[in-house]
Amino acid sequence: MSYSTTQLLTLEEFLKLPETKPASEYINGKIIPKPMPKGRHSRLQGKLGAVVNGVAENQKIAYAFPELRCSFGDRSIVPDVAVFQWGRIPFTVENEVPDNFELPPDWTIEILSPEQKPNKVIGNILYCLKYGSRLGWFLDPDDLSILVFLPEQQPVLLQGEDFLPVLPEIELTLTVNQVFGWLKMGG
Repeated sequence: MSYSTTQLLTLEEFLKLPETKPASEYINGKIIPKPMPKGRHSRLQGKLGAVVNGVAENQKIAYAFPELRCSFGDRSIVPDVAVFQWGRIPFTVENEVPDNFELPPDWTIEILSPEQKPNKVIGNILYCLKYGSRLGWFLDPDDLSILVFLPEQQPVLLQGEDFLPVLPEIELTLTVNQVFGWLKMGG
C-alpha cells in the first residue's frame, strides 16, 4: 500500500512504512520528503557531528547523530544533526544504541537546502523546543548566518565572529565564521 503526500495517516501507520532515501518526515498527518543533501549541506552536517562527538563522545557527555529519526508528540522528524545528552540516549539492555528514538533531541541542528522551505524547517526546530529540546540551530549556507533558538526566548541571528551557544555540558567554542569556514576545503 502506498501513501501519497496528500493522504492523512497516523504516526503509527507512518512508522510502519519502509524508510525512504532520502528520509521522509511525518508532520501534521502528512508525509513530507526531505531533499537529498548536496555538497555544502553534507559537509556542514558531517563536520558538525564530528566536532561535537570529538569533544563529547569519549567522556560520555553527548552524542551527535546525523539524520536520526526522532518520533514524539504527533511528528516523526529527521533533524540534520540530533545531539542527545548521554544520559538521555535510550540504550538497549545490551547497552547498544536503539533503532527507535521516541524523544526530542537536546539540541537540534538543521541546515537549509536550496529546495527547502525555511518555515517548514524552522517549524521542526520550534516543535522540538516545545517538546523539551534545549537548543536549536538553523544554518543558512547562502547568507552565512545561523538562527539560534532557545526555549522561551526570541530567536537570535548570529553572523561572522559571533560565538554560538552550545549545550552547557559540551566544552566547545565555535563562531559562525568557523562553522562556514568548513566549506572551504580546496586548494
